Amino acid sequence: MSIPPASARSADEAARPLGLHDGWWTVATAALLACAGLTACAWISAHIQADPALHTAALFVHLASLVLGFGAVLVADYYGMPWMTRRCTLHETLGTTTRLHTPIWAGLAGLVVSGMMLEPELASPITRVKLALVLVLTVNGLQAGLLNRRMAQHGPTPLTGRLLAWGAGTALISQICWWGAVVIGFRNSQH
Repeated sequence: MSIPPASARSADEAARPLGLHDGWWTVATAALLACAGLTACAWISAHIQADPALHTAALFVHLASLVLGFGAVLVADYYGMPWMTRRCTLHETLGTTTRLHTPIWAGLAGLVVSGMMLEPELASPITRVKLALVLVLTVNGLQAGLLNRRMAQHGPTPLTGRLLAWGAGTALISQICWWGAVVIGFRNSQH
C-alpha cells in the first residue's frame, strides 16, 4: 500500500505525530524495546529477593493480571466469530477489539512485573520456554495493532485473503502463547 504525497493528505493527518502502528519499522522498534524490557525484567528477577508478604501480593497481582489480560484476549478473539458468521460488521468487531487493547496490555504488563517477584527459575528450560512465549506474545500484540489499523483502512470492501490469513495467524499465535504460558505457569507453581 503506498502512502499518498503530503499534498494529498489532510492537514490533520500531516500534523499527526507518528504512531506505534503506522508502519513495520515503528512496530519493529517497539519490539526491540519490548525485548530489552523483558530482558531487563528477567535480570532484575534474578537479583531481587521477595519477602513472603511481597511474594503473596505479587502472586495476587499475577493472577489478577492473568484474568484481565487473557480474559480480554478471549473476548477479542470471540468477537471475530460473529463477524465471520456475518452477525456483525467488521467495523463493529474492530471497534470492540480496539477497546480491548488497553486491558490486554495492562494484563500483560502486570504479569511481567509481578512475575519478577515470584522468583522464577531462569535456569529451568521450561521457564525459558515461558519467557520466549511472553516475548513472542508481546511482539505478536505489537503487530496486531498494525493489522487492526490495516483492516480498518480497508473500508467496507471484503478483506483480502492476505489480511484474513494475517488475522488468523495473529489469533492463533496469541492463543498458543497465552495458553502455553498459563500451562507452564501452572506447572511451575506445582513444584
